[in-house]
Amino acid sequence: MAFGIDREELNEWKREVSKGNIAFLTHYWLHPRFPEVKTVTKVGCADLERLKEWLVSYGLNPAYIHARDRYPHFDLIGPKQKQILMLEQQWDQINRFKL
Repeated sequence: MAFGIDREELNEWKREVSKGNIAFLTHYWLHPRFPEVKTVTKVGCADLERLKEWLVSYGLNPAYIHARDRYPHFDLIGPKQKQILMLEQQWDQINRFKL
């Protein structure tokens, strides 16, 4: 279940993903498989090759891309989430979600 974002933020992420840009969307998240995790960052890009290259550049496995819809994305959680958001200078998301 996702919460903590508004429709405009989601639509902006979708626009950027559709254009083939690497886009970040962080939101609060609850999942029984990961009870210690409170947020997730969806890193999306409609250009699958670009997304795969981006993931490999951070040592992440492209096999975990969620590519079953119009907005392919990879879910960043845990320590890697904050580390990559810092490297990508996504300060607003880091501060907003107290990562």
